[in-house]
Amino acid sequence: MGNSNSSNKISAQDRAILDMKNQRDKLHQYQKRITVLTDRETAIAKECLARNDRKRALLALRRKKYQESLLAKTDAQLAQLEQLTSQVEFALVQKDVLFGLQQGTQVLNTIHKEMGGIEGVEKLLGENEEARAYQEEVSQMLAGHLSNQDEDEVEDELETLRQEVQGPVSLPDAPIGLPPGAEQEPESDLAKQKARARARARERTAVPA
Repeated sequence: MGNSNSSNKISAQDRAILDMKNQRDKLHQYQKRITVLTDRETAIAKECLARNDRKRALLALRRKKYQESLLAKTDAQLAQLEQLTSQVEFALVQKDVLFGLQQGTQVLNTIHKEMGGIEGVEKLLGENEEARAYQEEVSQMLAGHLSNQDEDEVEDELETLRQEVQGPVSLPDAPIGLPPGAEQEPESDLAKQKARARARARERTAVPA
């Protein structure tokens, strides 16, 4: 009985480790493929900014951030599962590991659907009805999937790319002195009091004629 239980535990752990290795291999494959897409999305954002199309440039960068966040999420999850399976009492964490593997599979499937090929990325630049419908679909899909930090990072990247494409914003020089027609502000009450005090002091010390 004891040997049988031990054999079952090892078998379950081995299966979990094999599943994680398969997920890791698939993740690495997606990382290589998605890098091609994200590089193109960055280039598309620059092209849009060059023609002052900020909305579409932002959409390209938001999609890029979403793809990167999916990969990062799966990578971190697999690292956590590897730590769990390395524990001696695998039976105590087996349920968590299996649940984590299921979640990992779901995320990988989401990444697979999101890949869409380079054709989908090129639609972000399209002007025809089909391309616009695709852009609207991507925009709706991204709604609520990016954190506030992700959105801030996207805005920062957009501004960095804008400066690369259009150069820094030149602000007008600050005006010197008062603008034409402006009047000098009246003295404050405190300044008036000090002036009156100095005048009285001069009167007291003045020598009579």
